[in-house]
Amino acid sequence: MATTFTTLLLLLTLLHPFTTTAIPPASPVQCNGTGCVLSNAYGLWNVRTPCTVPSVLYPTTEADLLAAVATAIKSNLKLKLVSAFSHTIPNLACPSTGDAAAVLISTAKYNTNVDINVAERTVTVDAGVGLRDVIDKVEAAGMSLVAAPYWEGVSVGGVVSTGSHGSSWWGKGGAVHDHVVAMRLVVPATRSEGYAKVVTVLAGDPLFDAARVSIGMIAAISKVTLSLEPRFKRSITFSFQNDSSFENDFMDLAKTHEFADITWFPSQHQAMYRLDDRVPLNTSGDGFNDFIGFQSTSMIVSTAVRASEQVAEKAKSIKGKCSLASTALGAKKLVAFGLKNNKIMFTGYPVVGYQGKMQTSGSCLHSSSLDLLSSCAWDPRIKGVKFYETTAIFSPQKFRDFIQDVKKLRDLNPDNFCGIDNYNGMMIRFVKRSTAYLGQPEDSVVIDFNYFRANDAMTPRLSEDVWEEVEQMAFFKHGARPHWAKNRKVAFLGVQEKYPHMSQFIAAKKKVDPQGGFSSPWSEEIFLGKEAHKEDGCALEGQCVCSEDSHCSPSNGYFCKPGLVYQEARVCRYSSAATAME
Repeated sequence: MATTFTTLLLLLTLLHPFTTTAIPPASPVQCNGTGCVLSNAYGLWNVRTPCTVPSVLYPTTEADLLAAVATAIKSNLKLKLVSAFSHTIPNLACPSTGDAAAVLISTAKYNTNVDINVAERTVTVDAGVGLRDVIDKVEAAGMSLVAAPYWEGVSVGGVVSTGSHGSSWWGKGGAVHDHVVAMRLVVPATRSEGYAKVVTVLAGDPLFDAARVSIGMIAAISKVTLSLEPRFKRSITFSFQNDSSFENDFMDLAKTHEFADITWFPSQHQAMYRLDDRVPLNTSGDGFNDFIGFQSTSMIVSTAVRASEQVAEKAKSIKGKCSLASTALGAKKLVAFGLKNNKIMFTGYPVVGYQGKMQTSGSCLHSSSLDLLSSCAWDPRIKGVKFYETTAIFSPQKFRDFIQDVKKLRDLNPDNFCGIDNYNGMMIRFVKRSTAYLGQPEDSVVIDFNYFRANDAMTPRLSEDVWEEVEQMAFFKHGARPHWAKNRKVAFLGVQEKYPHMSQFIAAKKKVDPQGGFSSPWSEEIFLGKEAHKEDGCALEGQCVCSEDSHCSPSNGYFCKPGLVYQEARVCRYSSAATAME
């Protein structure tokens, strides 16, 4: 009954969106009289220990940022920067848990300047400026930012430092950092220089390729200069295909369509091809992309969907999740996943609109109106969705092999994959080779998917073994590289061996920040890619790969077992027979 009720609510929301009053996201930093706690936008870091800091600084100008860094360096404090949005899954922004010798710098108020140079086709912005603000101002000046991630709730500094991207193998590619032409950084300095200084880095400078994707470990980004192009329009059509051959078709798709991507729904045996290209500026159409996963969602719907998932989890009812996945996909098709030909609704393909409205979306951040209270579906202040996010980056050949392995696992029981089809399936995008040391060393294929996360870190999940096997297939068998701002900790095991320019990045880091002021235990864990000390239940949150049953949850019937297709994998699998014997 709960699943049926939730399905009806979700269907109603997708087909007839409520007029809502969106609640802005909370600040990721919460302070009281004793100190501050930093979290991410989901209210959940991929760690068991909260990030506490004694204080937070809020610079509003470059001079303020310089002073903040200088104070930290002079006092030998660990320091990290965090944006107003804080959407990273790993805890890269925490300077040092519970350590008074640390300071957090927020760029939430360093977000004023957006300077457009039409003649040079560039825009220079403060690090804390939100992506949507940049896009709107650039478009108003008759220009377009070519590359941007699909989610607009990010700062420019955060986008560049974490390697965020859209989808394209054309031109400079889909990664934002490959459209950077200059950066202003605040770096540690000598006592005579005032302990910190501002440096400008350009293409060809020794620091440029280290600074563009630095995951906050080298310096404080102050300003970023991005290249622009004259304003243009795009035309998008979603084409649904049987998924029997998309692992053989993806390269032709990426080479034929500038902004192509694929969304795979494994349990439904369907693949959705995004046919997405530039069209002449005089092409009729003023459409926009209001992606359904980023729209304001009624709190009633968010909490009902979460409650339904929890009921299915507790009952170990895969069929319940499959019912929701099938209904939701059908409804999403009817509304083109949020594409709209006008300001109201989807009326048919193709959807044509200006670049600034077609690339990124995130109306749950700032939409407004009259009826039901709503928010981003993952807002931690409501009992809405909670999920893991796995993002693996492959060479094209290894991607093909990975998909074939996943299909073998899927075909053993397709219903096991309904859980991710509830979360918009597997998103497949294309990122071009980059010269950034921590960027992609080859033209690459990115696969991204979300799946259920329990409220309690020690609670195992339905089909837990399936997602652990897929995760280990990607990163261990097929050598995928993890997205720096996403993933569970196990995805980063051995990461330094996967980037051929890692030694150059480390050398630049040591030269610029010899005292390691911009490093922290949390960022070092991710960057070094070493497995942490194993303890009871550590595999449940992806803190480790299980090697004994205690790393899973034997009291709940989850034991460490080999993978079903990838035999070398070690996963937490449920066994009702074993539970009954205890």
